[in-house]
Amino acid sequence: MTQRIAMWSGPRNLSTAMMYSFAARGDCRVVDEPFYGAYLAETGADHPMRNAVLDSMATDPLDVQKQLNSPVSEPVFYQKHMTHHMLDGWPDVWAEGTQHVFLIRHPARVVASYARKREAPELGDLGFRQQAEIFARTDDPIVIDASDIRADPAGMLQKLCARVSILWTENMLSWPSGGHVADGVWAAHWYGAVHQSTGFDSAEGPLPDLDPQYDWLAQAAMPFYQSLAAHKIT
Repeated sequence: MTQRIAMWSGPRNLSTAMMYSFAARGDCRVVDEPFYGAYLAETGADHPMRNAVLDSMATDPLDVQKQLNSPVSEPVFYQKHMTHHMLDGWPDVWAEGTQHVFLIRHPARVVASYARKREAPELGDLGFRQQAEIFARTDDPIVIDASDIRADPAGMLQKLCARVSILWTENMLSWPSGGHVADGVWAAHWYGAVHQSTGFDSAEGPLPDLDPQYDWLAQAAMPFYQSLAAHKIT
């Protein structure tokens, strides 16, 4: 039986590196933000490479649901999800039988990174509120912090594998540079740094000093982050 893992995060949360880590296992299929096209189609959001994204993937959430429920041959099926892509009213019965993991990162780090790629972000763009909402309606959720992974990749990934009932392998610590065949077309805009990587970056330093125009955004996200951080793997 395939172990299906839904990894829920907002953008700039180490999410692509985590997808590459699982893909490097050798026994895992990965999918990159499968609801992104449906999200753009329904909201009309003006994101970088919007038309290319819409042309590259399913835009009906029910079609995406069918894809995620389809049988796969690999023992592990890793799904990289952005929490803000899941809109109110969309069915989430596809998630039954899936182990849900919530990848969190301090809001100041997320805001600083996101603002370098897209101007004038709003709270809804960062997925903190949506992540807390999905967490609240999930049975047996698991939480892991991106900063903890960067500080001790082997140790934290071993703990995560144990929690999701799959074997740990050192293959998860490195991957080839240049991206992955499963990357969404938006990788050209968002994944530059991780495409140059061959493993997890070193431990994060002090929190960044935010531009005053973005400080409120980190403060607004903090309660959602803290509510999940109370449950994280240590």
